Amino acid sequence: MRFNVTTTAATALALLLAVSGCSMGASVNSPAAESPVRAAEPAPPASDSQTLENSAETATSPGAYVDYYDGAIGETVGTKVLFFHASWCPKCRALEKDIMANTIPDGVTIFKVDFDNSGSLRQQYGVTLQTTIVYVDDDGGMLTKSVLSDDTSLDALLSAAP
Repeated sequence: MRFNVTTTAATALALLLAVSGCSMGASVNSPAAESPVRAAEPAPPASDSQTLENSAETATSPGAYVDYYDGAIGETVGTKVLFFHASWCPKCRALEKDIMANTIPDGVTIFKVDFDNSGSLRQQYGVTLQTTIVYVDDDGGMLTKSVLSDDTSLDALLSAAP
């Protein structure tokens, strides 16, 4: 009996993930399966016992690492961090790897900003080096800024919070 090794391996991986409670999210061969950016899961619906006012005050979204887009800051609830990332930068890649390997705390959204193609955003926040992180308020105002060149870890990013 002959088996297609790729199909058999993919099936075995899918079965293993399903048994462990994980989901592949995309087919093994799709480009989306290779994306390094992790999106937040939707928040569960509020229970009937919560009023809309209470749920707005107490709800926290799962931590997320997502690509930056125009309007992202205003649409996001909680702590917002801009991470100015360059694909050619080894320290940026190290920080991204650590972000992906660890759990982002609930209520924190890290936006991956393309350093090379975001000149106006870099100018707005005075960013001159890749691996810069900027904490912003709900209106996009800068709260604090740090360059994580010495410690490229999620812990260092979170420690830089205002």
